[in-house]
Amino acid sequence: MSDVYSPPSRVQNGSNCSSMEEYQRKWKQSIDDPAGFWGEIAEEFHWKVPASKDQFLSYNFNVNDGPIKIEWMKGAKLNICYNTLDRHLEKRADQIAFYWEGNDPKDAGKITYAELHKDVCKFANCLKSKGVSKGDRVAIYMPMITELVVAMLACARIGAVHSIVFGGYSAESLACRILDGKAKVLITADGVWRGQKLIHLLEIAAKAMGMTKEKGHVVETNFVVCHLPRLNENAPDYDATINGLFDEGRDIWWHDVMKTASDECEVEWMDAEDPLFMLYTSGSTGVPKGVLHTCAGYMLYAATTFKYSFDFQEDDVYWCTADIGWITGHSYVTYGPMLNGVTSIIFEGTPFYPSNDRFWQVVEKYKVSKFYTAPTAIRALMKFGEDFATKYDLSSLKVLGTVGEPINPEAWNWYHKYVGGEKSSIVDTYWQTETGGHVITPLPGCTPTKPGSACFPFFGVLPVILDENGKELEGEAEGYIAFKKPWPGIMRTVYGNHQRFESTYFQRFPGYYMSGDGAKRDADGYLWITGRVDDMLNCSGHLMSTAQVESVLVEHSHVAEAAVVAAPHKVKGECLYCFVTPKDGMKVDDKVKAELKQLVRNKIAPFAMPDFIQVILTHCLVNRWPHSLFFFLFLFSGGPRVT
Repeated sequence: MSDVYSPPSRVQNGSNCSSMEEYQRKWKQSIDDPAGFWGEIAEEFHWKVPASKDQFLSYNFNVNDGPIKIEWMKGAKLNICYNTLDRHLEKRADQIAFYWEGNDPKDAGKITYAELHKDVCKFANCLKSKGVSKGDRVAIYMPMITELVVAMLACARIGAVHSIVFGGYSAESLACRILDGKAKVLITADGVWRGQKLIHLLEIAAKAMGMTKEKGHVVETNFVVCHLPRLNENAPDYDATINGLFDEGRDIWWHDVMKTASDECEVEWMDAEDPLFMLYTSGSTGVPKGVLHTCAGYMLYAATTFKYSFDFQEDDVYWCTADIGWITGHSYVTYGPMLNGVTSIIFEGTPFYPSNDRFWQVVEKYKVSKFYTAPTAIRALMKFGEDFATKYDLSSLKVLGTVGEPINPEAWNWYHKYVGGEKSSIVDTYWQTETGGHVITPLPGCTPTKPGSACFPFFGVLPVILDENGKELEGEAEGYIAFKKPWPGIMRTVYGNHQRFESTYFQRFPGYYMSGDGAKRDADGYLWITGRVDDMLNCSGHLMSTAQVESVLVEHSHVAEAAVVAAPHKVKGECLYCFVTPKDGMKVDDKVKAELKQLVRNKIAPFAMPDFIQVILTHCLVNRWPHSLFFFLFLFSGGPRVT
């Protein structure tokens, strides 16, 4: 049996949930009486029209009984922007909402709840002036700056549906998402520094808008934040990012319109099941799917998971290192923290610039109490030794979270010992874009933890382990992890394609939401996530489909067929190992391999670039063979040596 770590007394004392008995009581109530449990939590927020108990939850998880349907609090009216900002102004107007920490340590800023409220109202009016109204889709492609939070909350304020695209994605990936959502407006920036690399965001955005125009969809307005010129003097060559790129008929400088915009803007009161945002995630077909989340359920779940998973306290300084372009940034940089009125950090940089101790510099600088990052980052930092962490005062830390992939015990123990000083709770959270928030997680003040285990279900979540035939397995078991009941934050559909929603998540095991992951339950009831069970891989916390990468590889003139599998990687967790078959008369040499890697980087994103490309000289009908067969070949050949 794995070592078990009890919650530290400094975390347990005064915790929002301080014993396993209390956790079990609350969890049971959330399963047996969801209206009573979530209804009590709902009273903490502002509702234009409260929910009625008789319409609190309606759902169908069984495709054999009709269309899949999930509805929480139907008939209630609210606005999530009002609850993140307006609701706090009486008590928190002058409290710091966000510290902004730039890529360069010399670049920093802060914004209060009152200042953020004014900026959100101003930009909401800017959106309205360009014809944006309730239900319209707005694409956002921005760096980690406070304007990104302003943009998404402004959309929420007027009922527009925001679709945020990670700023590391390529022009083609951005275009695909704009086109699918039929976004009428784009919000971007001139560029951003990542370490020592300048990323020309406006250039990428302009290329993407050109692609959508060729396919019949015109982005009417593009708001551009002039970010680079305001950085410190050590940030060179920023003018080059806008030369020849600014379209006067389409592009508008953010600062120009904000000067004259009113700082008063009434909220649009939304029905509980109105769309709030869509966020694209990779699908097993290679075509991204727009995961759609709605207003009321997502608000309750993001707020509650944040409160309990990180044990929110009034004096917290909280830092989630994730980019807002991912679901972690939506739920645990913006909505969850702000709904609780916390002071947070928005971090533009990387863990390794200007030196490998940047994370710990920031923790000491702001006296961070709750910290949330990815196992990939932890493993990467481990390589440089514990001295990079221990030379800083990290005594303010009380809760250390991990997200994006299962954390291996070695990294867990290093994190606990050298970052937490063996005095902090480790919170290994399991969830997905589709779940909206944590579904399996320890609670810092009450859960005895095991390194590598996500531990127990969150409130409202009823997981099961299924065998190949869909039979529920009791006791110690390993199989597919699935869920029998909906929780408020679960996705409602795939934008524009409800059939895909049903077939992806509910078709294989009728009556259950299928996560696509495997899990095991140990003798003590602890849950351990074992990884994807479909044609997906998780590289540095970024979920990708093998089909998506394969489709890019075969675009090259020299490649006839391609197959992609996941290979283990000490830092990334998984990396891409690609098999390619050359076309007749063609040779895939080192030059072509480099071209293939760059093609994937350009078409998808830098994080998708393959680590290994292996040439198969005999036609193997790659696309007709199960990937497991190629993985057999991969193993038989000895596999890659990954460091």
